[in-house]
Amino acid sequence: MTVRLTEPGEMVSDSTARTVATRDAAIEFGKVTKHFGDTTAIEDVSLRVPAGEFTVLIGPSGCGKSTLLALAAGLEAPSEGFVTAHGHEVTGASRDTALIFQQHNLFPWMTTEANVAYGLRSRGMARREALKRARELLARVGLSDFSTKPPTALSGGMRQRVALVRAFATEPKLLLMDEPFGALDHQTRKIMQAYLLSTWRDSGATVVMVTHDLDEALMLADRLVLFTGMPGRIAETLDITTPRPRSRDDPGLRKLGARLERHLAAAAEAAELTDSERSRMARF
Repeated sequence: MTVRLTEPGEMVSDSTARTVATRDAAIEFGKVTKHFGDTTAIEDVSLRVPAGEFTVLIGPSGCGKSTLLALAAGLEAPSEGFVTAHGHEVTGASRDTALIFQQHNLFPWMTTEANVAYGLRSRGMARREALKRARELLARVGLSDFSTKPPTALSGGMRQRVALVRAFATEPKLLLMDEPFGALDHQTRKIMQAYLLSTWRDSGATVVMVTHDLDEALMLADRLVLFTGMPGRIAETLDITTPRPRSRDDPGLRKLGARLERHLAAAAEAAELTDSERSRMARF
């Protein structure tokens, strides 16, 4: 395994134009800060995600990772700095971007195939053609027998599989994922990770994912972005070049996992101390 460190400051040059990102960048954050009232969620974040890359954001709870996804999706606007996607400033939701949450957000009154077809029909595809395409996609992930059933008839893993298919059905250029498998059991989670990698490889999309599962991050990511506690800042980025499929017993990945554990422990400890406490501890 090869791990390459990249300094956060190298991601975006000061001369980067506000409305035009580097051509191969799917998403770019330029010195982004986001305030919610008196609270600063993220501060001075500069990050460039190349097209087609699988990037995973890691950090303690409350450090602004989900806020960064909301900014990328156009659901929030930065207080300072800029966000561009595919060379254009993000000013609102885009058809080229899909967002998956921990909750599947399927429409309970629709069948499984109708849920998948919904996005296709919103793009102007005829109903019959959209349903046919939905069935084809569901067959690829082993859900043909459930295509006419409502989401309530599916297990949690199946519902997340449908959410994943629905997101990829519209062929987004950018897929944002916020703890999508967080509510699943360990075995189902591993199955969903395999489905995600397979579907992502076929699509050519760029993925930015938030997870608190370090094992999941190591299995999926091309690059890890480590955040400090609130306000979230980028501590460092790590490129992982280990070929897929990856083994959880790989010595290099296990060593990196231990490093990530230390980072999160240090970030959590720092968040629990007041400034005066940290000052007193610095004397020892």
